[in-house]
Amino acid sequence: MPSASAFRLEHFIWELHRTAIRGDWGKTIVRRLIAAFCCIILMTTPAQARWRKAESEHFVIYADDSARDLERFGNMLERFHRAMEFVTSRTTETPSLSNRVTIYAVGNSADMRRLAGDKKIAGFYSARAGGSVAFVQDAYPTSGELPFSAVILLHEYAHYFASISTRFPQPLWMSEGSAEFYASARFPSDGGVEIGRPAIHRANDLFYAADVPIRELLDADLYAKRTSTRHDAFYGRAWLLFHYLSLSGERPGQFRAYTDALSAGLNALAAAEQAFGDLDRLETDLDNYLRRRRLMMLNLTATMITPGEVHVSELSDGMNAVLPLQVRSKRGVTREEALELLPEVRAVATSYPDDAGVLAALAEAELDAGNDAEAIAAADRAIAADPSVLNAYVQKGYALFNLAREAPADQRAEEYPVAMEAFSALNRIEPDHPLPLIYYYRSMQELGEEPTELARKALERASQLAPFDRSLALEVATMLAGEGKIALARALAAPLAFDPHGGRLGQLAQHFMGATQEAEETTPFRWTPPIIVDPIVVEEPGAEPEPD
Repeated sequence: MPSASAFRLEHFIWELHRTAIRGDWGKTIVRRLIAAFCCIILMTTPAQARWRKAESEHFVIYADDSARDLERFGNMLERFHRAMEFVTSRTTETPSLSNRVTIYAVGNSADMRRLAGDKKIAGFYSARAGGSVAFVQDAYPTSGELPFSAVILLHEYAHYFASISTRFPQPLWMSEGSAEFYASARFPSDGGVEIGRPAIHRANDLFYAADVPIRELLDADLYAKRTSTRHDAFYGRAWLLFHYLSLSGERPGQFRAYTDALSAGLNALAAAEQAFGDLDRLETDLDNYLRRRRLMMLNLTATMITPGEVHVSELSDGMNAVLPLQVRSKRGVTREEALELLPEVRAVATSYPDDAGVLAALAEAELDAGNDAEAIAAADRAIAADPSVLNAYVQKGYALFNLAREAPADQRAEEYPVAMEAFSALNRIEPDHPLPLIYYYRSMQELGEEPTELARKALERASQLAPFDRSLALEVATMLAGEGKIALARALAAPLAFDPHGGRLGQLAQHFMGATQEAEETTPFRWTPPIIVDPIVVEEPGAEPEPD
């Protein structure tokens, strides 16, 4: 069992004051430190970046960093995954090679903001079957406090871990509070992990930002009705409540009673009142808990978590040149942005005409720009140069499906089997890659045919392999409802429907839940998605914390 240790909150308070320096004197000191640091960087930074790739059981990491630091970073992330498995008692399925989370370390905060197109974003994550990607600033592994960009990565991975390990639709405070709880981890040099440390990065929120009353914290609908536009302490208070219920020892059994009440169908406040009793008293207890000089945490020793090996390799000269461009494609581009990016990728491909990775990146850039035939040609050249480069099959498959959809109606029956050839080849190389399974089902559906039993099982399997893909989950739920499996369909759609960060997909899932509420089990139910014009806009957790 992990040992429970106390963490002195003097350090927490010191960090609060350290990050809140004000006045001309403080600004002068900061400017001089920054100038000195920049001089050091200019003297030590090599003329050209050298990108490396780290691969482990759950992650693929690209960074222009030393092999040693990249290996340590991969080891840190694997330890984090194992620590969450240990604490939650949930063992996750080993992902296929293409279903691992790919992380791009893109540089400093300015680089990140240019990539994100948002001056407040310090890191972000996109979850999709066969292509989950995270973008972070350069995150150097350390046994001390992690930089905020690394905290964001851990926060988002905690959400990812929850999506692959449970179907329980967590309320907003629990989802964000648990992510903050794990993201405040520390990684001692002895190979262990400290879980449940104070969320120092939320210090300003907790002490200076607008308060969030307990009922608004517990009820996402009530919180959404707030009229104030001031930055508030929601994430900090969510962490505090999760930490209090998990480690204080003051309310034994109440957390489990709360989740049981939610599972039984009680609404947010009713479940909280049934499990916690007087909510005003709970709020007072929380305030007192924040003022404590010591908080408990979990010390997981190296013997409790056994991360696998991390293998680091240097990229080819061609991939070293094209990767910064490919990062922009992976982040997502508009048609206009794709057309601007394409000449740069073509130029690299001209310089490295036999590099399969570069050619696959070219296929992706051509596809983004709407050039399906050119994407197929580039993918074919990549496959001929190296049949193991899986991205070439993916881009070729996407392009072939585009052509099949655009073909005249009387030719589509011939075009869709051709379109499946690239995905079928990918399936032979990596049987647990979710994309061939998804497109096998869609090829029949788009032809207007009733998908076979094998195709339906393929789509279900894809969702099992990629439970974090919310769009896929809703697609499978729709299919199951059409088979009369109403209970299974609703269970699959529920986490998305109750996700306050669900956006347009969340609204569609809510409509699905409402439409199927009176549907009879075993009776096929055909659901027609409504047109959503104005998606719900929510604050994403990747934004920098702001002092009030």
